[in-house]
Amino acid sequence: MAKASNGPLGALNGKLRNLVFYMLNGQPVVRTIGDPGKPSRNQLANRQAMSVTMGLVSGITDFTSVSFELEAKGTVRNAHNLATSYIKKLALKGEYPNISVDYSKVILSNGSLPCAVDLKIEKKEKGVLLSWDAAGSDDDIVMILLCHPLKKRATSCINAGRRDAGSYFIGLGEDYLDEPIEAYICFRAADGKAISNSAYVGNLNGEMKSPEKLEQNKKYQLLKQRFDVVSADYLQQLKDNFGQRVDSKAFRSLEKEYEVLKDKLENLPGKPG
Repeated sequence: MAKASNGPLGALNGKLRNLVFYMLNGQPVVRTIGDPGKPSRNQLANRQAMSVTMGLVSGITDFTSVSFELEAKGTVRNAHNLATSYIKKLALKGEYPNISVDYSKVILSNGSLPCAVDLKIEKKEKGVLLSWDAAGSDDDIVMILLCHPLKKRATSCINAGRRDAGSYFIGLGEDYLDEPIEAYICFRAADGKAISNSAYVGNLNGEMKSPEKLEQNKKYQLLKQRFDVVSADYLQQLKDNFGQRVDSKAFRSLEKEYEVLKDKLENLPGKPG
């Protein structure tokens, strides 16, 4: 997608061959339609990055619609755009096809209020307890977000008491308490006219792998084992023939399998970190 600046006859609107012109948030934009052909590796990486980003963003909209409201005000962007942009640009790790979220780098708000400091998160019998330094404007409202990566859900506490309380308890069931939790906090002025930068509180229970990830790891390892056998045979035959291809049907079949397996490994998720 690209911007389509106004010409002498105003903004274009409609379809022209494989281009579609339309207005988005008050700006004229253009995008292509139709079959784009086989995607490049960079395109596949960008698609996975967007998919991973949206997997997180879609579950935290209750929080970000408030936390990014002020930053989006008066611009052509909205809270969803901002959350997507910050996470995709700043909070992803790994390379395609193993891109994932770096939860410690997720940004959920930007503002001028004093940030949260001296942050702690503790696992209790019936939930989690978050605490912070209570210094600052006493009536600032606390906003807390708990991400549950394995469940692809989040617990949003938009009005979790006041800053001067210094702590807040969030009740959770055992199925949530025993899985990874990523916690964030920010403060919002009582009149809603200012907000602080968000802060990453920390992780509970480590980084457990989902059944989907475990299955991907298993498939990768099985394919890697076969590739190691084929690769060793293929490279040995090249070495025995002084680097030249062997003129035989058996060698051509071996070479083909080597190339296919190598390509699959490069594009198969589940590679060990």
